[in-house]
Amino acid sequence: MIKKNKVPMPKQDQLVRIKNFDEVALGYTPEQAMEEASRCLQCKNALCVKGCPVEIDIPAFIKYIREGNFLDAVKKIKEKNSLPAICGRVCPQENQCEKFCVMGRRWEPIAIGRLERFVADYERSNNKVAVKSSGEKGKVACVGSGPASLTCAADLAMMGYGVTLFESLHVAGGVLMYGIPEFRLPKKVVQEEADYVKSLGVELVTDVIVGKTVTIDELFKEGYQAIFIGTGAGLPKFLGIPGENLNGVYSANEFLIRVNLMKAYLFPKYHTPIYRGSKVAVVGGGNVAMDAARVALRLGAEVYVVYRRGEAEMPARKEEVENAKEEGVKFVFYANPIRVLGEEWVTGLECLRMELGEPDGTGRRRPIPIPNSNFVLECDSVVIAIGQSPNPLIPLTTEGLKIGEHGNIVADSEGRTTKKGVFAGGDITSGEATVIAAMAAGKRAARAIDQYIQKGVGW
Repeated sequence: MIKKNKVPMPKQDQLVRIKNFDEVALGYTPEQAMEEASRCLQCKNALCVKGCPVEIDIPAFIKYIREGNFLDAVKKIKEKNSLPAICGRVCPQENQCEKFCVMGRRWEPIAIGRLERFVADYERSNNKVAVKSSGEKGKVACVGSGPASLTCAADLAMMGYGVTLFESLHVAGGVLMYGIPEFRLPKKVVQEEADYVKSLGVELVTDVIVGKTVTIDELFKEGYQAIFIGTGAGLPKFLGIPGENLNGVYSANEFLIRVNLMKAYLFPKYHTPIYRGSKVAVVGGGNVAMDAARVALRLGAEVYVVYRRGEAEMPARKEEVENAKEEGVKFVFYANPIRVLGEEWVTGLECLRMELGEPDGTGRRRPIPIPNSNFVLECDSVVIAIGQSPNPLIPLTTEGLKIGEHGNIVADSEGRTTKKGVFAGGDITSGEATVIAAMAAGKRAARAIDQYIQKGVGW
């Protein structure tokens, strides 16, 4: 008999987890994973694969789980995806593979992401390496060590290239390390996934700012035959309203870096400078806004999320919104900030009530201000989480790169830029997007780099 619903994912009780930064979702047991895998219909023309940006053979790895062959399952995944423990946690499966699952037409789709996470965690806990690398076919540099560069580097290493990852910070992982909170993606998981990429033969060089410490052209002079740029979207956006320069106002980027990378969440062991507001307003409705809100809550604040549309229009994952609600985050919908109040420090956020009009270019209904609907939300800290722009350093220091109107590097579908031998992918080309979209861009670029070095294809 077909089981209609997913096997529930165990997670910390909300009253417990708001007092710690431990992972909220606890993962499946082997028995739970096998039970969930047994729901899969093993479709011959699996639509779920078409919904996966990195083209994992989903029915095949789920079949291995059903049979209890967990290491074979992760080996199958790693034919396409070198970071399964990360993807299993943060990918929006509900809009990708699970969206196309046949089971979802009548009941709940197979919990593909949870199963991917399970086998990845199983492999790590058993100290097994499912894939090995080979020799050297050429020399490639990958700039940045976020999901796009890690994927590109891993794929090139498995093709036989000598790859060097250049990271500006002191640890690998990029946005995976500094942007996503510990309770959603533990740093240990990111570190172990990065270590796996290094085990393929990839060299990691930290504390090097490409575009400042060394330029793209200088890397070519050092003998690199191709260069992949995956430096992400690290330039925060602001509202452009009065009062944003007051003490107590953070960009989500700075707020999360101080907590995640600089370990403010481990206070008092780490005395990271961060203002712990007692009443925090987080502006935005995406996953970063949810992360910032849930972090502020764990730092002891009463937290409000201010969003100019309604809940149905929020771009954040439904799961993250539900977790935030369970934990006590309050939502102020149909409200748009127009001024941060205060003299030296924040004392409040003045907003206008909004209503929804006709759809805009994104397909969502456009928020329209309601005249004379001003109100003040009392708060002593504001976190602006309305998005980020591509990192501008390399575009500003590299001749021959075409730059788009939003500061992005212009590249074709396989990552080729307008500068010979230079490829780019992820948020630096697309603007702020998902981890799995960045990984898919890294995979496409790796294939194109191989064709360029071996056959001169591309320019």
